[in-house]
Amino acid sequence: EVQLQASGGGLVQAGGSLRLSCAASGFAFDEFAIGWFRQAPGKGREAVACIGHDGSTDYSPSVKGRFTISTDNAKNTVYLQMNSLKPEDTAVYYCAGPGCSEYIVPYWGQGTLVTVSS
Repeated sequence: EVQLQASGGGLVQAGGSLRLSCAASGFAFDEFAIGWFRQAPGKGREAVACIGHDGSTDYSPSVKGRFTISTDNAKNTVYLQMNSLKPEDTAVYYCAGPGCSEYIVPYWGQGTLVTVSS
């Protein structure tokens, strides 16, 4: 059974930083890609960052240069370091996998809320 448990959300001022964590069980990060996605109030779910089984990364243009995705394969945990946060980053953030597209990823964590105040 695949389980994803996200944590680390909270309230932060614009310009601040947060690090999200997602502990996974049921599949190995060195075999499959895993990503972070978000859904802002009143908007659809969008891909934010993805890391492949080989460590390759991909980012949404809206977060590139500010967010960093990484994994600790020994802990089967994926992280999203978020710097220079903006109010428009406010959303519920989900880890999901295997895969990088919100249209096909089969397994989703429960989400963690990030609120960025101006």
